[in-house]
Amino acid sequence: MDIPRKPAKSRRRWVYGGGALAAVALVTLALTRIGPAAPGVDRATVWTDTVRRGDMARQVRGPGTLVAEDIRWISAVTQGRVESKAVQPGTSVAAGTILVTLSNPDVERQALEAQRQLTAAQAELTTLRTNLQNQLLTQQGAVAQIQALHNQAQRQAQSAEALARQNMVSSQELAKARDDAADLETRLNVERQRLDFMRGSMRQQVAGQESQVTMLRRLAAFNQTQIASMQVRSPQNGVLQELPVELGQWVNSGATLAKVVQPGRLKAVLRIPETQAKDLTVGQRASVDTHNGVVAGHVARIDPASQNGTVTVDVALDGALPRGTRPDLSVDGTVEIDRIPNALFVGRPAYGQAESTVAMFRLLPGGGEAERVSVRLGRGSASTVEVLGGLNAGDVVILSDMSQYDGNARVKLK
Repeated sequence: MDIPRKPAKSRRRWVYGGGALAAVALVTLALTRIGPAAPGVDRATVWTDTVRRGDMARQVRGPGTLVAEDIRWISAVTQGRVESKAVQPGTSVAAGTILVTLSNPDVERQALEAQRQLTAAQAELTTLRTNLQNQLLTQQGAVAQIQALHNQAQRQAQSAEALARQNMVSSQELAKARDDAADLETRLNVERQRLDFMRGSMRQQVAGQESQVTMLRRLAAFNQTQIASMQVRSPQNGVLQELPVELGQWVNSGATLAKVVQPGRLKAVLRIPETQAKDLTVGQRASVDTHNGVVAGHVARIDPASQNGTVTVDVALDGALPRGTRPDLSVDGTVEIDRIPNALFVGRPAYGQAESTVAMFRLLPGGGEAERVSVRLGRGSASTVEVLGGLNAGDVVILSDMSQYDGNARVKLK
């Protein structure tokens, strides 16, 4: 009896199927070991720089404005109503030029009253001097009269003594003559003391009235000064920068009426971020960009306090100012803090801070790809930063913000 055999073709199918499954498994395993493809980055959208070695200038920058060094604010001395404005802002003025005219009837009335009181006090002083002089003359006449009587009494007493030695007058008559002479001498001394007292009193009364006149004269002069101050004048040569009043406006004493500056003497007032101001010192070199030219200068003053996250720095301008420069012009200033010799540095990246470790993308040879590297940064400047590790001179790195590619080791530049 014949035994049936299985066809060989079925066995070959199993072999081919097993081989295909093994190939699929191997391909799947290989694909799982291959990382994700590097993302593409448009080359035109990134900013690159080359790592350099040399002297690195540390600088800080900040915006600011030009401010006149000599500013004179003019305030109202007294209250008043604005009657006229003689000049407009932007006009050159000389010392004494009338800027604004005010009016105030009360001030004029006070000036007239002060003048009236002064005139009355002067008249009282004249009358007092006349009366006191008459009293002094009267007392001097009384002293002269008593002096004559005293002299006569002394002569009579001397004559009585001579006659008494010859027993020609009685002792009573001699005693009476002596008493009359002594009485008149006492009266003479009293009248002389009264005369001296009147002279002293006269000086005191006249001095008191004179001080009253002096006080009223000063008061009248002060009122005249207030009247004169209602014609507001420029105290110096310069340019009228502000005149913040309008016709008919009532201004109080102390209110700002005008601002006069000298445009030829300007300084730059910069606002430096407080995180960059720690190394600033007076005398450091600076440059100010007026957007019409760059002017050299030096740091003249540093504000000890920080306001709104910035430190105010005054820069004195040493060079000539470009044409069209005027107060309150917006400028950009740069201050050189120091220089680091033989330093490895690169442009300041858009991310990360100085003296920290950041991840940057370094271009590979050919420039088609960039790999992620860890870079240790040192001291920073306005536009550059020191490289302490992770890069070499000649390396090209991407400075743009690449934080969206933090999960990728490489990127392709298209």
